[in-house]
Amino acid sequence: MFDEPLSRVMTRDRLLTARPDSSVRMAALRMADMGVGAVLVVEGRKLVGIFTERDAVFRVIAEGRDPEATNLKDVMTPDPKVLAPDDTFGYALVTMYENGFRHVPVVENGEPVGIVSARKALDPELEEFASESERRRSIRQKA
Repeated sequence: MFDEPLSRVMTRDRLLTARPDSSVRMAALRMADMGVGAVLVVEGRKLVGIFTERDAVFRVIAEGRDPEATNLKDVMTPDPKVLAPDDTFGYALVTMYENGFRHVPVVENGEPVGIVSARKALDPELEEFASESERRRSIRQKA
């Protein structure tokens, strides 16, 4: 799975987007409805930022901001690091780990086409892969 291109593992069906002038409350309600942890902030069709659960906690709640009166553009991460659909899932995981974030937009020609989350690493298929890898490594060590 680590060698799979993001185009095969990224989330498309639950891709949530909002405009920069959308309120944090509206974004949070939509995130809750869809069960996602991030909103891609777009102007027209171009990605301009990302707003995550952590942004809501650290940049809104912890700072005492009013979610109804606060716009995404004021608390989003502008110009987030992005990946391409042909980048691998393993590269995405390393990117997230090295940069300390849990979501990476997947972009083609400046337009978001998906998102990959560290949560995907907890996928049962990946757990099976890790288990099989460990089994094979232990067999090689015994030989």
